[in-house]
Amino acid sequence: RRMVAENDLTSNDFILPIFVGIGRGRNDPIPSMPGVNRISVDLLDETVGEAQEAGIPAIVIFPEIEPGKKTPDAREALNPDNLVCQSIRKGTQSYPEMGIICDAALDPFNSDGHDGLLQDGIILNDETVEILCKQSVIQASAGCHIIAPSDMMDGRVGAIRNALDVAGYENVGILSYAAKYAS
Repeated sequence: RRMVAENDLTSNDFILPIFVGIGRGRNDPIPSMPGVNRISVDLLDETVGEAQEAGIPAIVIFPEIEPGKKTPDAREALNPDNLVCQSIRKGTQSYPEMGIICDAALDPFNSDGHDGLLQDGIILNDETVEILCKQSVIQASAGCHIIAPSDMMDGRVGAIRNALDVAGYENVGILSYAAKYAS
């Protein structure tokens, strides 16, 4: 069977999602995902080290933003010292060979919970894309290797690519990990 198998799945094919939260020394279960925990940035080294030992080549970071920092304009997404950027710097400092992937989306930072900015109940596509571009450049400047947009804004991949290139991050990749069939 091994000889004629069509597919060969190894640890090289995995990306470890890491859910980070505020505080120190936190390793809290996420009730909606049994067996998955949210950790504080100070505990990132252990998790990333285990991933590297297992041969996993990359992690993807998902933050839990303090409720008081969530705003209708998602401004915390543009903070170069936000939870995501702290996690990127910690990961690249301790494990420089580990790939760091970041979700480009506003829903963790938006008090409305949407990936896009809202005005009178309508999502503002172009304004959202502009913020996603800025967010991507900030994540790249913190050391992110791959930007993974998960929002549903039209034209965001090309705009993010252009923003990264203009900012000098031509080697930061863009990874689609969500299928988009219609807006």
